[in-house]
Amino acid sequence: MHYLNAVPLTRGIESQIVFATPAKLAQMLRRDELDAALVSITEVLLNDRYDILDGIAIASRGEVYSVLLAHKKPLAEAREIFCDPASLTSVNLLKVLLAERGLFPEFKPLVSYPAAGEKDFVLLIGDQAIEFQRAPHGHTIFDLGKVWREMTGLPFVFAVWALRRGFANEDLRQELQAAKRLGVATMEEIIATRPEFDAAFRRTYFERNIHFDLGHEERRAVLEFCERLRRHGLGPVFEPQFVL
Repeated sequence: MHYLNAVPLTRGIESQIVFATPAKLAQMLRRDELDAALVSITEVLLNDRYDILDGIAIASRGEVYSVLLAHKKPLAEAREIFCDPASLTSVNLLKVLLAERGLFPEFKPLVSYPAAGEKDFVLLIGDQAIEFQRAPHGHTIFDLGKVWREMTGLPFVFAVWALRRGFANEDLRQELQAAKRLGVATMEEIIATRPEFDAAFRRTYFERNIHFDLGHEERRAVLEFCERLRRHGLGPVFEPQFVL
């Protein structure tokens, strides 16, 4: 993924990586053009053809800042929501969060990012969501990571390394684990040198908004998300298969 939040997970292997949106990477993975991809968790849960590399995720324990619904009107008045075309998990997570409130709006693609500010309800992810929130705007921010935490008491897993099932990939798994270790070990350098936004924001984002572990609580959160997807008819949903 070509977002700030993916930088620590691709540390040292940038030359081997295809950078694209989660939606595009998912398409390539489905066509077997990639051996693995850092994709939205929904791609794995709705397609029974991938394993999840355990221990690594893009996750939040509350406010995530970079996955949000910006709205000018009360949520109860939502009839249509315009969605970032790069999003997969965020759309399904928002559907779950709204369905829990008895709300079932229509979801439509956002034609262009400059049009986001004109919409009464717009879902944004990644760097575009950060830029929108940091710029002047007249919207209320519905942070999906924060609302999920308030509802479930759990973290939320937005993205994972999905591995094509059925072929030997032990060396690849070890390489991806090593990239994460390097990224975490060199976080100070990432914060100091990356061009996105400013260093103060990068520090807050990496230290408060997101983390990169896929442990017991994160696995519980994935299973809880599965259950809620099924509850609201957003399936079929397949049990996640974790591999080390």
